[in-house]
Amino acid sequence: MSNANTPTKLGIIGAGGVGSATAYAATLRGTANEIVLYDIDGKRAEAEALDIAHGTMFASEANVVGGDDIELLRDCDMIIITAGARQEPGQPRLALAGANVRILEKLLPNLMSVSPNAIYMLVTNPCDVLTVVAQKITGLPSNRVLSSGTVLDSSRLRWLIARKAGVSMKSVHANVVGEHGDSEFPVWSAANIGMVPLTEWEQDGKLLFTEQVRAELAHEAMRAAYKVIEGKGSTNYAIGVSASRIAEAFLQGQNAVLPVSTIMDGSLYGLKDVALSLPTIVNRSGISRVLEVPMNEAELAQLHASAEAIRASLNSLGF
Repeated sequence: MSNANTPTKLGIIGAGGVGSATAYAATLRGTANEIVLYDIDGKRAEAEALDIAHGTMFASEANVVGGDDIELLRDCDMIIITAGARQEPGQPRLALAGANVRILEKLLPNLMSVSPNAIYMLVTNPCDVLTVVAQKITGLPSNRVLSSGTVLDSSRLRWLIARKAGVSMKSVHANVVGEHGDSEFPVWSAANIGMVPLTEWEQDGKLLFTEQVRAELAHEAMRAAYKVIEGKGSTNYAIGVSASRIAEAFLQGQNAVLPVSTIMDGSLYGLKDVALSLPTIVNRSGISRVLEVPMNEAELAQLHASAEAIRASLNSLGF
């Protein structure tokens, strides 16, 4: 574990809704000592950073700066990439792939020139596909390239379960795994509330989480982003706080277990050369270990189907 007194520098690429919310959440949470918001629209990045900096008296007193000078990002410990084409209402995340690959091809060599030792995290969608693309462009070891994956999806699911059961979210243990997209799914067989398996949770003498209820909750968690996009154009607060939470797990060397998306090496479930989300131990050196979660046969089939959806997209992009 890293020394808590070691200064940490977090770079955030893109000063739009997601990047700014990430910088704001990171300042409130005390994720890093220095937070840099970078955007080709330097005026916007500078203004967003200034607005956040003005409130640091009430937060973590991080040094928050913004602009369009790549030098601002020199020697970052971690870089979060939020820049990319925006997802339109009803548009599948995979449809964004082509435009965002082109953005990464221009952006990553510049970032690597100033921060070759950083851990790189994609938030830009489709994040699983772009994780593989980013690793190929940079040539970095796969333990230092990841995406935010299903961390937010899992939070959405836990929120729904907690509301249904009338318990604290922090007492709910459930993860969404696979693609951050339409083929993701919850591992119901391992889900529990305070060690009581979700499938055995009773209310008024009846099982609360029936197969139908579980299917409804899974659908609602998966479609949650679309609902937000329909109402306000994009999601930003929840993904911002999720990204800052992941960053602090790395920067503070927490050995936390989070369902981030990483490139599979073939040692688990026979999956190779695709990035997808599974509970993963993360620390200061990057991805420490992807956990092999016990799954039933139906869930294993869903995991492989999810991997195939990501692989098909990578193939269509020539990666």
